Amino acid sequence: MKSHRQELWFEVPARRGFVNITSAVEEAVRASGVKDGLCLVNAMHITASVFINDNEGGLHQDYERWLEELAPHEPISKYKHNRTGEDNADAHLKRQIMGREVVVAITKWKLDFGPWEQIFYGEFDGRRRKRALIKIIGE
Repeated sequence: MKSHRQELWFEVPARRGFVNITSAVEEAVRASGVKDGLCLVNAMHITASVFINDNEGGLHQDYERWLEELAPHEPISKYKHNRTGEDNADAHLKRQIMGREVVVAITKWKLDFGPWEQIFYGEFDGRRRKRALIKIIGE
């Protein structure tokens, strides 16, 4: 069985943002040489997410609005976590909602997606360097 590990690094300039990482993951699959297997992509930080959905700007704006309604950033004093001196409790909650990782099948050297599926890195406490892990296994 083959195994391939790669990291993707991000520095999202805003507090929140979504980055389409599909092409980078596809490159990693090609580099792995795996014909059939699985590809795991996970955020390596507790205030970031990796998820699969449509690459449509309106949907991303809907996510932003919906997540802010569910876990508003302010007032930061309403979160017990922020009593530690942090101001990112909302980012932890947003990450929990959007998820830590995705797993995609690899078939004939390609990610085996459904229609419109793309992989995204979601940042909820940006303005610093963070990473995601790609781990590929298979034959």
